[in-house]
Amino acid sequence: MTSAVPSMDILQPVKTEKNLWAWLRKGLLALLVLILAGHLFIYLAFGINLIQFPFDYDQAEGMELNNAILIADGKCPYCDNDPFPFYASGYPPFYHVVMVPFVWIFGPEYWYGRLIVFIATLVTAGAIGWAVHHQTRYKTVSLIAGLAFLASNYVYHIAPLLRQHLFMVMLETLAVVLATVAHEYPDSEKHKRRRVLILGCMLLVAAGYTKQLAYATVVAVFLWMFLRNPRRAIIYGAGVITAAGAIFAILYVITNGYWYTNIIASNVNPFVPGQFSGLIKQYLRLHWPILMLAGLMVAYELYFTRLSLYSVWFLAATANTALAGKWGAGDSYFVTSLAAACILAGIFVAKMLQGDWVFPENYLTQLFSFLKKPLQGNRAIVTHATGFLSLGLVLVYSLTVIKLPTSGPIFGKLSDALGVEPKFGHRYPLYDSAGWTVGYAVTGHFTSAEDEANGWKIVDRIRHTDGLVISEDAGFTIQAGREVITNGVQLKNLYEQGKYDPTELITMLENHEFGLIILRAGFYPPPILETIYDAYTVTEAIPMNGFNYELWIPSPTWNERRTLRDYLKSANPEAEPFAVQFNISENEDVGEWLQKQMNRWGWQPENSPESTSDTCADYTFIRQNRRANLHICILATGDGQQQLDIEVPPPSLY
Repeated sequence: MTSAVPSMDILQPVKTEKNLWAWLRKGLLALLVLILAGHLFIYLAFGINLIQFPFDYDQAEGMELNNAILIADGKCPYCDNDPFPFYASGYPPFYHVVMVPFVWIFGPEYWYGRLIVFIATLVTAGAIGWAVHHQTRYKTVSLIAGLAFLASNYVYHIAPLLRQHLFMVMLETLAVVLATVAHEYPDSEKHKRRRVLILGCMLLVAAGYTKQLAYATVVAVFLWMFLRNPRRAIIYGAGVITAAGAIFAILYVITNGYWYTNIIASNVNPFVPGQFSGLIKQYLRLHWPILMLAGLMVAYELYFTRLSLYSVWFLAATANTALAGKWGAGDSYFVTSLAAACILAGIFVAKMLQGDWVFPENYLTQLFSFLKKPLQGNRAIVTHATGFLSLGLVLVYSLTVIKLPTSGPIFGKLSDALGVEPKFGHRYPLYDSAGWTVGYAVTGHFTSAEDEANGWKIVDRIRHTDGLVISEDAGFTIQAGREVITNGVQLKNLYEQGKYDPTELITMLENHEFGLIILRAGFYPPPILETIYDAYTVTEAIPMNGFNYELWIPSPTWNERRTLRDYLKSANPEAEPFAVQFNISENEDVGEWLQKQMNRWGWQPENSPESTSDTCADYTFIRQNRRANLHICILATGDGQQQLDIEVPPPSLY
């Protein structure tokens, strides 16, 4: 009896159908790679542009560079903040230590700090792709997973900065990948497992000493290890705790305890609910396709296999994003969660395309057993359909995270040709689909020749200044070869925690020991800022990178006003009357000027001023239990100034 052989006419449609699905899959994969490669090109172009910029692009970049300079010179960035130079640093030193050899070789420069983080971000993307390929052996999807990380608006606009966060994410990602691989070694290869785990633990310690936020990854790794092998988790966990604790203790001792003050106390900032809600909504809006795929992978592992380290890491890192609501935090706090999500999403997509699923018998498979036969009967169609659906989600993501600089010889012309321009209200030449919310870094635009020229103009002002100089952005003083004095944001944090006494700095400000002060956002403790506004005056504002840098010099009328302030504060009712004379701009409204001045000194107006003549008026202010009456006469000097003659009887009690 001869068996029937299917005719070629029957086989041809099946083969054609398979080829069609294959070509559609390849076409969609190629389209995704092409779009994500476009994102990569924009990221590389931005990084190359920014790495060359010799000044602060983002707030505090110069302070990070200064930390490396101090360590390279054998000085302490974490010591007593109260005395001169009033410096403070809120981040651990590992990233700064990595920069130290570059400081020794090249001197103080921004480019190597940015280049280190820029390369670290590419390494992170490579580690994500490697992790996906290691689990699935699907090269194209692995490439897409790594590129998806780089395509994020969050990664794009902060990765090339001289900031340690993305360097921390690299160390976290490498540590998690190594810990995962280490547990794949059988007991017959314990020595290999041990070496890989030790390296992973070293990376975890390094990540924690790059930025404190890495604690969530450390917890995730050892929680997962404990679920797999409690004894191993305890042994290696004890090693990490011992190493991290020893480093902490050494730094605590050599800084006389100020290591704790700077690293821990200064970072206990208030939680701003509106900031977190805005950022989490933005994160979900931009990344929901990747997060959905990652969540489905977590659910599959939870119910049908066992949780991987990538899933535990994703859950821990996502929970840790709640800290993005702290004052001073921002969208960078979501990047670790995104890295984990890209790995899980990549694995999920690859499994969808390969149909590589295992569903062991449990209550869920029994509950949905009625679907088993239809799904098995149409396995090829289901695999193709779900595979295309997962790729479609990645495509949606790639078209959601659009960003495009609108300046420069290439992107300026490209954006003009496409009709792309910044969103309404955005002050920089950049289209960013993320929009803006509180805590989202306004970066990602290209720097310009004008920005750099204006930066050097500020440096020139510093070089021609006699006396000390304070600059809110440290880059100007670094480029001028001056010592960096103060770190405003950290001093503000410490002051609000009751850990910083500004008395010495205020005294120096009032004595005009600083010949120039450069402010950008005014992130200083309120008493310091008020003293600057009192004792100094703005001479010019130089624009750079979208900000006006105000140059403040000693006020010529400060001594007279200071004497008036001290008289009002301390004179007793039996004291002699006081009189003083000085000039203010003729553009100032005397009443408004006086109220601002008295408010800074703690006095509030008791009632409206009473005119005693065309040019004179009496003003009454109260402060605690004291009342002060100021009789002020105004005389136009004809040179753009108006002279104030102020007479004050001794303040009375009320």
